Amino acid sequence: MSARPLCVGVLALQGAFREHRKALEACGAEVVEIRRPLDASDSRFKGLGKLDGMVLPGGESTTMGKLLQDWDLLAALVNCGRAGMPLFGTCAGLILLCREIEGPDGELLAQPRLGLLDARARRNAFGRQLDSFETRLDVKGVASDVEAVFIRAPLIVSTGPEVEVLAEVQAGTEKRAVAVRQGNLLAASFHPELTGDLRLHESFLGYCRRWRGRKA
Repeated sequence: MSARPLCVGVLALQGAFREHRKALEACGAEVVEIRRPLDASDSRFKGLGKLDGMVLPGGESTTMGKLLQDWDLLAALVNCGRAGMPLFGTCAGLILLCREIEGPDGELLAQPRLGLLDARARRNAFGRQLDSFETRLDVKGVASDVEAVFIRAPLIVSTGPEVEVLAEVQAGTEKRAVAVRQGNLLAASFHPELTGDLRLHESFLGYCRRWRGRKA
């Protein structure tokens, strides 16, 4: 008898959630789009605690944070992350995970966030939409040529002692982190879901598989 597929939630308030869903399904996971803490409309899903992991996609982080508050999802996701559930944030999702958020000029912003990742993110660090770019990254523990799409992307400008930097890019005269891990948290400045490269999603599903094993 084959094992039950992993069941992963994708935050579907706005942004690139459909692309994440397609990538996760291509990796063999079942995916539930999450818009509220309890969702009886999907027979596989009876509350966030039943999931094996959760993805926070790209989008507009201020809007997403406000919707998380308004729809009573923010505290529920914080509790899941603190309990050990794997969370994967990309672009705006990375911003939502971070303890501190700053604007492009360095001022601290007071927007809603989960605040679980001991890091400081700078919004729109690469400039406007026209400054978007694609590259390949050496992502520790994944591969040396991971495809990455940067669209109005954030940078991680500082990290705490428990945060492991997985990938960096050159930003001006310095190298800055664009992918990090802290325990059950994985975060990337870029959009892996917009490429055909599934390796970062597969790596995240490895976290989810281990989490399921600990829950069993």
